[in-house]
Parts: sequence; structure tokens; C-alpha cells
Amino acid sequence: MLRFGPAGLPARMKKGDYRDAMPLLRSELGLDAIEVEFVRGVRMKPDVARETGELAREHDIAVTVHAPYYINLNAREPDKRERSRNHILASARLGKLLGARSVTFHAAFYLKMDRKKVYETVRDELKALAETLRAEDNPVLLKPELTGKPTQWGDLEEIVAVSEEIEGVEPCVDFAHYHARTAGGQNDYDHFCATLDYIASRLGRDALSRMHMHVAGIDYGPKGEKKHLNLEESDMRYVDLLRALKDFGVSGSLICESPNLEEDAMLLARTWRELE
Repeated sequence: MLRFGPAGLPARMKKGDYRDAMPLLRSELGLDAIEVEFVRGVRMKPDVARETGELAREHDIAVTVHAPYYINLNAREPDKRERSRNHILASARLGKLLGARSVTFHAAFYLKMDRKKVYETVRDELKALAETLRAEDNPVLLKPELTGKPTQWGDLEEIVAVSEEIEGVEPCVDFAHYHARTAGGQNDYDHFCATLDYIASRLGRDALSRMHMHVAGIDYGPKGEKKHLNLEESDMRYVDLLRALKDFGVSGSLICESPNLEEDAMLLARTWRELE
């Protein structure tokens, strides 16, 4: 089944934390997924993560995790690259306690380097990270995200290619980022179908059964992503996207990153049900 939820705590929550969000999502909002945001730092205590995970299971909420923004596995400075590894591992370790299926992150910047060499660097870093998690018996999948700017490593071909090469790595497809990265392209039913078909052809149809996806309205220019927008205030053709996901039988989590968070997540869930 495809699940829907917000990236972070619902905006209507005036207090509380992710533990309080779990019953709210299911009973009041009709949502069944959430992304725990560590984008400003991995600061959740392990006992809170365990309790949050227990509540997620009790209320049947699928959890994903977003690691910190300040990650660059292609950094020139060894200490920056080491911190990037640690951010991802810390997110995945808490993700295991949360019962998360996957952790996503913006993996790297090209830094005007040769793209092939950058790919090899990121691939080797991801392979080492995946091996570390396997050695720790951590089932959380590493999901490098399709990024929104051409200066960022992580176009569709790159995130699929590393997923082919490394066990424990799969793509996180951000459809808004893809739209922005291509300066307004990749935004109709045929484009969405082509993306899903490409993933299935390279990684197998089974990859479509555990997708980690993002969507939002988005403002963009020649250099790609500028900022997220609410769906109805943007040109994002989300109905076409949902129809493509349905026609391909996609399962997993579709996480909404619009500024209004749960409102657009609820819009997506309602529209999905109406397409049945």
C-alpha cells in the first residue's frame, strides 16, 4: 500500500514531539506515515526514539528519517567527510530504534569536479556506510535523494546506479526536486511513468514496492530549486503523479514537504482515494 504523511511534526501541533504526533496522524488527519526530520541535527534521545517507534507501530504509522542537510560525501576536507558519515550513521541508528524503513539525505556536491570521479567517491562512501550498518544488524536502508540543483550530486541516473551496485542502498525520488532540477521539466503523467519504469527496469519491479518519495510544490529557476511551495500554489501536477503511482502499483511512503505539511499530505491522500 502507498502511505502518506508530512515531513516533520504536523503544523497544528503547538507543543509535544513525535510521540504525540503518532495518534494525531491516524485519528485526526487520516495519515499513515511521517518523516522524522533530523535536518538541523540528530538530537533525539535513544529512549525517546524507542518510545516513538512503539507508538508508530501501535498506530500503524510508517516512519522514514531525513538525515541532516549539511552532508557532503565528496567534501575535499577529510574532517567534513567524516562528519557527513557520522551524521548518516547517527540518523540510521536512531532510525532503527524508531522502526524506520529508510533514511534519506542529500549525498554530495560536485564542487566542479569530474562527475565520474565524484560518482566513484560517493559510491565508495555509501558502500562503506552500508557495510557498517549490516555489521550492526541495522536494517534501515540508505536512500540518497534525487536533488533539486544541478550542482548537487544525485540525478535519477546516479541514485539508481549506486542502488544497483550496493546492497542496502536504494533511491529516494523527490519528484519536486526532479521538476526543479530540470528547470520545469519532468512534470506530467508520461514523465512520471518514465521515471518509475526506469527504476523498475534497472532495480526490478520489487523496488517499486518499498519506495521512499518526496513531493511538494516548488519554485525553481535556471539553477534549479529555490524553495518549496504549497501544491495548489505551484505548477506541480500531483494528480498526474498519483495516477502514475497507482498505475504502476507503487507501495511505500510519499512524504509531503510543502510548507503547509499535513494539509497537502491530506490533499494527496484524499486525491489518491478518489482515483480508486
